[in-house]
Amino acid sequence: MTIAIGSDHAGYTLKERIKEFLLDKGYEVIDLGASSEESTHYPLFAREVALAVQEARAERGILVCGTGIGMSITANKFRGVRAALCLNEYMARMSRLHNDANVLCLGGRVLGEDLALSIVEVWLETPFEGGRHSRRVDLILEIEKENL
Repeated sequence: MTIAIGSDHAGYTLKERIKEFLLDKGYEVIDLGASSEESTHYPLFAREVALAVQEARAERGILVCGTGIGMSITANKFRGVRAALCLNEYMARMSRLHNDANVLCLGGRVLGEDLALSIVEVWLETPFEGGRHSRRVDLILEIEKENL
């Protein structure tokens, strides 16, 4: 699986640790920045990761900023992107099972490294359940067509 990953300055350290974790697990990683802790703007990196997922250059994306909020707001502006801000393993599992989330958003200033890596692992290993949830995801896609 190919995963696009990005962060702003506040998420840089955690992004680097997640990237290392993913590579160790055998995932292909496309790092779309940031490349340091120098102050930058999270929407720029959310855009790049969302486009990578939208254009199928990556099956999934992971975004990290200070809280994950700004990244999730920005990524969800892109048709076909279902970005989920997850603060624990349960949210990660449910975002995949019920929502088929294809972008995970994390907060580098609100999550410890161990918890963040556990969230990433659960999110990557959980399949979409389908069934009644497929219709709900289809409704999201219909709403996107009407409004984006």
